[in-house]
Amino acid sequence: MLYPIGIQDFVKIRKDGYVYVDKTDLVYKMVRQGGYYFLSRPRRFGKSLLVSTLEAYFSGRKELFDGLAIAELEKEWNQYPVLRLDFSGANYNSEQVLESKLNSFLTFYEEIYASVSSEPVASVRFDALIQAAYAKTGKPVVVLIDEYDKPIVDNLGDDALADTFRKQLQGFYSVMKAKDAYIKFGFLTGVTKIGKLSIFSGLNNLKDISMDARYTDICGISEQGLKKYFDESVKELAKANGISVEKCYEQLAGMYDGYHFCEDSDGMYNPFSVLNTFDFLKFKEYWVETGTPSFLVKVMKQTDYDVTRLSSEEADSTLLTSIDAVFFNPIPLLYQSGYLTIKGYDKTTGIYTLGFPNLEVKHGFLSFLLDAYTTAKGSGNLLIRKMNNDLLIGKPEDFMKRMEAFFARQNYQIQGDAEKDFQYAMSIILQLLGENLIVHTEDATSEGRMDILVEAPGFIYIIEIKINDTPEAALQQIEGNGYARKFADDKRRIFKIGVRFSTETRCFNSWKIAE
Repeated sequence: MLYPIGIQDFVKIRKDGYVYVDKTDLVYKMVRQGGYYFLSRPRRFGKSLLVSTLEAYFSGRKELFDGLAIAELEKEWNQYPVLRLDFSGANYNSEQVLESKLNSFLTFYEEIYASVSSEPVASVRFDALIQAAYAKTGKPVVVLIDEYDKPIVDNLGDDALADTFRKQLQGFYSVMKAKDAYIKFGFLTGVTKIGKLSIFSGLNNLKDISMDARYTDICGISEQGLKKYFDESVKELAKANGISVEKCYEQLAGMYDGYHFCEDSDGMYNPFSVLNTFDFLKFKEYWVETGTPSFLVKVMKQTDYDVTRLSSEEADSTLLTSIDAVFFNPIPLLYQSGYLTIKGYDKTTGIYTLGFPNLEVKHGFLSFLLDAYTTAKGSGNLLIRKMNNDLLIGKPEDFMKRMEAFFARQNYQIQGDAEKDFQYAMSIILQLLGENLIVHTEDATSEGRMDILVEAPGFIYIIEIKINDTPEAALQQIEGNGYARKFADDKRRIFKIGVRFSTETRCFNSWKIAE
């Protein structure tokens, strides 16, 4: 089987025999039910392939759709002039880059449709181009814009340049509303819905289907799609890894499934990671390895986001789809870019519970955060594995020695609030320890809250941390509040660990273990 890894061109996929997960029934529904759409999905989730599919469909290339769902639905196959603008493939670090991208797009189609404009302004040329395409073909125009937000996302840390791009793109996109009478269909896609672009108020008939239950699987691979198109691939993967087919499906789900784009929707698999897994016959963090979320961490630090809330965040639909909230809250950005997803929904309050979609995202993002909030710089993963093993085999002394050494290495390197950075680093480490272990922070008992509770198959660890106080005081709190009483009937061996963290030295400088 040929896997279209990195191939986003529908024509190439169909002509060269690559596997294609059929989404054309949803394409047909979308075209029949509206004129302007916006879709937000994480990177490498199939947005560009969807745009390419729309381009082929509106170009009337019926032969490419033989055997697909739309072949039975569409009877006319009309051809329309298609203007496709793709903002990917460039780093927008100057005004000239955006000007060059727009100029390249306009020049290409101006030659095709004999469009002439005496004005150098991109928005004026775009207006004239739409008019010319309509005049030459006698058909309304289709406008497809891919990665519309990239110039803004590339400059989240540069307010001046981002604002310049916002103004330039605002004028460019507003042409679509002015030329509505000449436009058949408009589709915009990107990772986020940020940037204060008035496109969303200017195009008041733009339908946002990012959280529309009817289109949750328009990008990505569903469980049904995985079994329909890739069952043989799963069998091959299972054989290569020496596991059963059932276990292989479970492992694929744990690693790459779990994206929910509205409440009560089925989970979606990350297509990039799944295809790479089948191609290399190996489970790895393929999606995470293709890009670092540095812009996300920048926003998290700028807004002073509490990292300890990552694994169980709450938000309402207004926040999740917000255009402007990123400037004071990174949750929309984390959700829209795929690092958090919907894990639950309370119909009474309208509150969504968010969390990591799968192990690939959780491990990859937390590892990046550990580097960002400390000076681990890639060495953290090996340390985490060793610490995980220490707790699994009942070696709390070794665990604490590694923890102490880790924070000692951070000494004098962390420039921010020592106590906050320490808490963030501890939270990240504990979440990374979650594999084969059950980790709780602020676990409630009748007498209070344990700082940290770690459960291993044969052991229980109760950890109390005192800031600028003694480990004896920490152990006394564990005893005095009876934190271990809830495990009185548990046969596992219980370790109580008292820790002192010094804000002056910025590290663990003493700890004690009791049973």
